[in-house]
Amino acid sequence: MDWLTPLAVVMATIALMEWVAWASHKYVMHGFAWAWHRDHHEPHGNILEKNDRFALVGAAMSISMFALGSPMILGARAWWPGTWIGLGILGYGIIYTLVHDGLVHQRWFRYVPRRGYLKRLVQAHKLHHATVGKEGGVSFGFVWARDPVRLKAELKRQREAGVIQVQEATEL
Repeated sequence: MDWLTPLAVVMATIALMEWVAWASHKYVMHGFAWAWHRDHHEPHGNILEKNDRFALVGAAMSISMFALGSPMILGARAWWPGTWIGLGILGYGIIYTLVHDGLVHQRWFRYVPRRGYLKRLVQAHKLHHATVGKEGGVSFGFVWARDPVRLKAELKRQREAGVIQVQEATEL
């Protein structure tokens, strides 16, 4: 097998994981799993959050794919894309950890982007955190961010419709 096919599988998996993360964030974390995600939206002095359990879910997905692709575990029944999908999920997890936890929430390092896409990403996520509670909201992705002007307009529309409450310190 040439190296282009596995590379394509890894890259496609990383791209697909942003959609998986968006859907999980919007419908799972802000839905039935709010009990795990809530502390991520509330001030606290803890090093870890209940929300960090979702990283374990991602790790389990990656490990499962590595296992499905492993001839050592499944022998001749191994599924060759499994290893590369597992690597793509792992890659997305690393990107998520650096971008979301590191850059946006500054859990690992201090850097405030002044311009460009990284600034847009931080602004979009801050707008995500502008709401109180799990209802409504904007910007559920972790790496792809819409224009903050459009996100502010959507938050304003949701607030006027009574769908959301906006935190006091947030100005739309």
